[in-house]
Amino acid sequence: MLNRIIKISFSFVGGITGFTMSYTILSLINAQISFVLQFSIFVLSIIISAALFFIASAKIIDIVMSTFDNVERHIHSLSLYELTISSLGAIIGLIIANLIVIPIKSIDIIGLPLAVFANILFGCIFFAIGIAVGRRNDSLLESFMGRKNTISSVKKKLLDTCVIIDGRILDIVRTGCIDGDLIVPNFILEELRHIADSSDSLKRAKGKRGLEILSILQKEFKNLVKVEDFDGFDGYEVDDKLIKAAKKQGYSVITIDMNLNKIAGVQGVQVLNINELSNALKPIALPGDEMIIQMVKDGKEPGQGLGYLEDGTMIVVDGGKNYMGESINVVVTSNIQTAAGRMVFAKPNL
Repeated sequence: MLNRIIKISFSFVGGITGFTMSYTILSLINAQISFVLQFSIFVLSIIISAALFFIASAKIIDIVMSTFDNVERHIHSLSLYELTISSLGAIIGLIIANLIVIPIKSIDIIGLPLAVFANILFGCIFFAIGIAVGRRNDSLLESFMGRKNTISSVKKKLLDTCVIIDGRILDIVRTGCIDGDLIVPNFILEELRHIADSSDSLKRAKGKRGLEILSILQKEFKNLVKVEDFDGFDGYEVDDKLIKAAKKQGYSVITIDMNLNKIAGVQGVQVLNINELSNALKPIALPGDEMIIQMVKDGKEPGQGLGYLEDGTMIVVDGGKNYMGESINVVVTSNIQTAAGRMVFAKPNL
């Protein structure tokens, strides 16, 4: 809706521009033409200019939004001191620009555009100079104040449809291990609703589960989990929209989809795959697994022998005392996680 309003506004400005340009040209050449022909020229100029502005508006909106996003991320990376010095630099640049353009502003037609260009140019140049000076002196200010005053910028994360339906994201968020906001794009929410309304009972159950998980996340972590609108990605598949949105905003993606993981990685988007996280946390020894362990010392209980894996995990072998100093084949019977680390219990498999 907002995009349409902006495009219509651009068309309106384009129409005014077309009328102004045609009127100015006719006035300069002092053309002696009939009212009907003059009216036709004005109407044609308005239509053509409005159409050109409307067509160009989409690209201009993308460029402006991308520029604003880059500026916002850059400002977030500045310390308070750097931001202050760069702002002072921009003000000085604008003052100098306005002093320079005093004789230029009075020039017909090109005077005002040149004045605007000079203000933008000098403002940006002196803003950049301010950043450079601020960064050079920031370390001195830090040592003087004993602390660094920075604005923290934690990367936001976009949630995929499948990771919401999966549900493990809820337990992970509850642990407090994830920093930054979790963003649910509007098209992901729309896909969840579409799945929940499916005629297929299995899909319908998955969709309802996803909406339920999302509802719990928003209730328990209302300041962390947010739904945001992402416009400008019409015509793309949901996964493509997700990757393009993450790349444009500089966000990362949380998913369990391996294909999405690979595509996002190729396009330079950071991905947290819940399945990879689960595999990393999976016990290294499960009941029934076989391994070769060297018995190095006695255990606490009679007949027990102790061995160790390469990562330092202790293996308690029932009856392993009889094989002290030997490497034997054992089968895992159980494992427990203690405050001191993981312990694995096994018995000889001879």
